[in-house]
Amino acid sequence: MLMSILLSAGFALMGAGIGAGIVAIGAGLGIGRIGGQAMESIARQPEAAGKIQGAMLIIAALIEVVSLFAAVICLLIALNIAGIS
Repeated sequence: MLMSILLSAGFALMGAGIGAGIVAIGAGLGIGRIGGQAMESIARQPEAAGKIQGAMLIIAALIEVVSLFAAVICLLIALNIAGIS
C-alpha cells in the first residue's frame, strides 16, 4: 500500500518535471520559428516590416503566456504531490 503511494507520487513528480521540460522546449522552438519566419518575411517585403514585427511580438507574447501557464501548472502538480501547500 505505502509502496504504491510512493510510486504514484514519484511518477507524478517525474511527469511534472518532464512536462515543464517539454513546455520550455516547445516555447523555445515556437519563438525561434516565429523570429526566423518574420526575418524572412521582412527580407522579402521590407515595406511591411512594421506590421510583421508587431504581429511577431504579439504572437511571441502569447506563446510566453501559454508556456508560463503550463510551467506553473507543472509546478503546482509537483508541490501538491510533495505535500507542500
